[in-house]
Amino acid sequence: MDARIGFSDSNEISNGSSICCVTTNAETLSSEPSAPPDVSALRRLSENLESLFDSPGSDYYADAKIVVTGSSSSNGREILVHRCILASRSPFFKNMFATSAKEIKGVAEFELKELAKEHQVGVDAVEAVLAYLYSGKVRPLPKAVCVCVDADCLHVACRPVVDFMVEVLYASSTFQISELVALYQRQLLDILEKAAIDDILLVLSVANMCGKECERLLARCIESIVKSDADTITLDKSLPQDIVKQIVDSRKELGLDKLESNSVPDKHVKRIHRALDSDDVELVRMLLKEGHTTLDDACALHYAVAYCDAKTTTELLDLGIADVNHRNQRGYTVLHISAMRKEPKIIVSLLTKGARPSDLTLDGRNALQISKRLTKAMVYNKSPEEGKASPKDRLCIEILEQAERRDPLLGEAALSLAMAGDDLRMKLLYLENRVGLAKLLFPMEAKVAMDIAQVDGTSEFPLGIKSKNLGNAQRTTVDLNEAPFRIQEEHLTRMKALSRTVELGKRFFPRCSEVLNKIMDADDISELAYLGSSDPEERLLKKQRYMELQEVLKQAFNEDKEEFDKSAMSSSASSTSLGVARSNGKLTIKK
Repeated sequence: MDARIGFSDSNEISNGSSICCVTTNAETLSSEPSAPPDVSALRRLSENLESLFDSPGSDYYADAKIVVTGSSSSNGREILVHRCILASRSPFFKNMFATSAKEIKGVAEFELKELAKEHQVGVDAVEAVLAYLYSGKVRPLPKAVCVCVDADCLHVACRPVVDFMVEVLYASSTFQISELVALYQRQLLDILEKAAIDDILLVLSVANMCGKECERLLARCIESIVKSDADTITLDKSLPQDIVKQIVDSRKELGLDKLESNSVPDKHVKRIHRALDSDDVELVRMLLKEGHTTLDDACALHYAVAYCDAKTTTELLDLGIADVNHRNQRGYTVLHISAMRKEPKIIVSLLTKGARPSDLTLDGRNALQISKRLTKAMVYNKSPEEGKASPKDRLCIEILEQAERRDPLLGEAALSLAMAGDDLRMKLLYLENRVGLAKLLFPMEAKVAMDIAQVDGTSEFPLGIKSKNLGNAQRTTVDLNEAPFRIQEEHLTRMKALSRTVELGKRFFPRCSEVLNKIMDADDISELAYLGSSDPEERLLKKQRYMELQEVLKQAFNEDKEEFDKSAMSSSASSTSLGVARSNGKLTIKK
């Protein structure tokens, strides 16, 4: 008979130091009394197996790997494992390894998303489960992924903690590790009262996926939601219909149907929401006239921000008939909802339309605090790499921080634009080059500003920067360098969109804008303009200079980030901390 592994029911299991005890099936026991287990031997066994999982040198002996992609905590990773160990510890892995699998040089490969299909599980959660299977020890919660950005948070029940716990719970249930399911169910029960209602909805959803093993957790979550202010729309979007019906019925039994009736949208409002689901803003406009309903009555902007495409939200805002500071029945403004959604473009769109970042929820949180509680500190503190997209979570926080500072716009013109004077051709040349450079160095920030300014709806012209690195957008046959040049309507439309992009960049991404100012005002901007030279030697020199400039930008960005995080520094001190200076027309790093 197979040996069975069990936990002691003591509190020691949560401190990361306990060792599982081995018991055998009763049929295999002899009539003679068994000797007490050798605890030190079990500890050594646990440590040896744990080192087999943790030590890079043990990869040579691995005969399978689990590929984790698209996780919230990393860009993906391959975790090497040993089939014999996992098969002996988990019925799920025993059955899985018995079936055919794709093998490369004797190593079987499995995609985690194919093993755990109902809920996304990150690398850290998978490693926590696998480490338990190897060692029999439950590791403490990893601080790297269980700490949010909010310095005032105790990190007991914020979203990163909840995310990690439910991921481990779901993975343990999927891999049929009942004792680990029981442990994390107890831990989630302990923090449930401290968790936000929207986080409890997540716990409820995962507990329902886990089935009978999590009946206690499921019942407690339903009880909390029944007594909460969660509206029917939120429930419908978050939970299976049978659970929603159970919650609605329970509210009626407890006399909470008044709250329920206030949150149930009428048929006309539902039609507006369905139109938004179809991204049909024109149909929304028609429904508003037909039913004499306002966007605020239908909380249509809240709905669009929470569930619809960013383009639909922008089009709805452009109608100009919705109050961007309107509160729904839960006391949330549209900006609060956008902070939960974590979409930078929507946040900037709302702020430019007058959304107030200082407005508080009923429990005293503003949009910035909401965003911080939802974001892992590990993601926020990771220094962004020039030329690579910034994480959306981090970008949302920086946008809201900048909005809270209420810094005035820095003005449209840097030195280069001021030198252009009234020459519209030179201004357009400058703006085109600047936005192109922003796309290269700060792709996510540039995309947010360009989308809101609707730059893509205007014609792009071949200007000074001709490197293919600056984008492969379809260009027109108009060349601003040709003479004679005559400003036309299409040029003015393009200039207006590009100017708006620069304004938004300076307002919400001041650090990026200061770096761009230093480059655009330097005489050696031409070094970037002709990277595509036909002369191989010249092209090599330009490339070397470009790489040097990238290093300057990287140091400038990191130094400014340090100053930016202090938040007590004045805006002038922040700008001088960029560490970029110009000497004889060349960019240098200030020592």
